[in-house]
Amino acid sequence: MKTTYFLAGLLSLAVASQAEMTRITLKKADLTPAEKMAAYSETGMYTAQKYFGSPSRKMNADKAQQIFGLDADGKPSYGVPLSNYMNAQYYGEVNVGTPPQTFSVVFDTGSSNFWIPSNHCRSIACFLHRRYDSNQSKTFKANGTEFGIQYGSGSLEGIISNDNLEVGGIVIKHQDFGESVKEPGLAFAFGKFDGIFGLGYDTISVLGVVPPFYNLVNQKLIDDAVFGFYLAGADGTTGGQMTLGGVDSNHYEGDLQWHNVRRKGYWEIDLTKIVLGDEEVDLEAGAVIDTGSSLIVLQTALAEMINNQIGAKKNYAGQYTIECSAVASLPEFSFFFGKKKYTLTGEDYILNAGGNCISGFMGMDFPESLGDLWIVGDVFLRKYYSVYDLGKDRVGFAIAK
Repeated sequence: MKTTYFLAGLLSLAVASQAEMTRITLKKADLTPAEKMAAYSETGMYTAQKYFGSPSRKMNADKAQQIFGLDADGKPSYGVPLSNYMNAQYYGEVNVGTPPQTFSVVFDTGSSNFWIPSNHCRSIACFLHRRYDSNQSKTFKANGTEFGIQYGSGSLEGIISNDNLEVGGIVIKHQDFGESVKEPGLAFAFGKFDGIFGLGYDTISVLGVVPPFYNLVNQKLIDDAVFGFYLAGADGTTGGQMTLGGVDSNHYEGDLQWHNVRRKGYWEIDLTKIVLGDEEVDLEAGAVIDTGSSLIVLQTALAEMINNQIGAKKNYAGQYTIECSAVASLPEFSFFFGKKKYTLTGEDYILNAGGNCISGFMGMDFPESLGDLWIVGDVFLRKYYSVYDLGKDRVGFAIAK
């Protein structure tokens, strides 16, 4: 009898262990070569809107030095949806309400809010995507707080609502989220996804809304405040996988190397050096690890130097392109996060869009108050499995497989 109880105990532990982590399949957007070229060419503009808001906004230097992306009033000043709609390639599905309404979303470490189109929206873009209908949900609770995000082309406007949110089979109860009721311009209409599932820190959440991952932790729906990303290769049709509450060792080699978060807003870590071929540059920079961005974005002058060094030429659209035949002979590029080296080959940092080869290094003019900053997107994250530990404020990497 004791043996039976012992075995039953082991079985229960095994079941509990399996429940600690949830796996979510990521799909990859089926973009045509022309769509890829268009998205890559406008990365700089979308990234600027995402992190800094419209160019007309003035940022308080003191606030920006603490957690960038805040305006003079201390409010988040970035345009989350536009950047991700046009630039991200990996997405998954979530359900909202009772009975569930399904939406495709970008799981984005570069933002912190959950956002989907509303049935009340009358913009063209909304009619081309799935829209949330609060009247069809038994668990909907009205909030009604208005929000707006300013873009050069107009303002995205909406209201905060509350409902159950299911992700990977886990139901988050009473999640506040944004319902968009106005989406400016055609960029939203052409997006491949319905909305955004932000995974950044709550310090950059619009209106202070509690991010979904925080509620996963607060409601004790996962055992560890950790999530991980595996992104499949750029040329394949497989998307990848996100895990909640743990990591999947089937998708990486060796041990995870950990790096502390330097500013609790985005998942930003210390970047101490870069190496291109035989040349190296020491830095005192920050690297934002952003699953919602496709490229590596850095200061314009340094991007020009790197692209010139690899032989990439700027075309009419502002993209740096290179002959595809030259990719195999390109020098390696390495990041040093702290003292740990992470290397990319030419095949890693050059993107092939239907026979057009584009550099993965994009220049952008960052506000001086932020210091030296890099945004590290899918070009890097396809090579390295990434883990985000909210409990210990750190990011981990290992070679993906």
